[in-house]
Amino acid sequence: MRQVDGRIGIEAMDREECLEQLRANELGRVAVVVDGRPVLSPVNYATVDELIVFRIATGTRVGAALRGGPVSFEIDEADLVAGTGWSVIVTGWARVATTPAQAEHFATLGLPSWAPDDSDHWIVVHPERINGRRLVSLEAP
Repeated sequence: MRQVDGRIGIEAMDREECLEQLRANELGRVAVVVDGRPVLSPVNYATVDELIVFRIATGTRVGAALRGGPVSFEIDEADLVAGTGWSVIVTGWARVATTPAQAEHFATLGLPSWAPDDSDHWIVVHPERINGRRLVSLEAP
């Protein structure tokens, strides 16, 4: 049975619901710390099992922070008129896909690069935690 906090209308999503949302979407935001400050970047992504995979341009400050460091990744959707929505947040660590076989496999995912050329790297996020919340309308139907 689902538990909704009746004061604010927030419901926890279980891990499988979170993974379903991650699989169903393709645009998210990755958060890293660069020079002691949080930085968010939008990315096109895909999931491979429970891993999150995306491309990032070579030489970017965000790219440097992603190599082996802690990372948060978030997707969400909101309907401001209805007062509903959801959010999934993944925390873990990231690394660059280093083998040609990995890069070839990830290239089959069809992810576009936001970089102006092909000088980018595949980043793999290894989740340690996957949490989701849903904002539900508290009004009676």
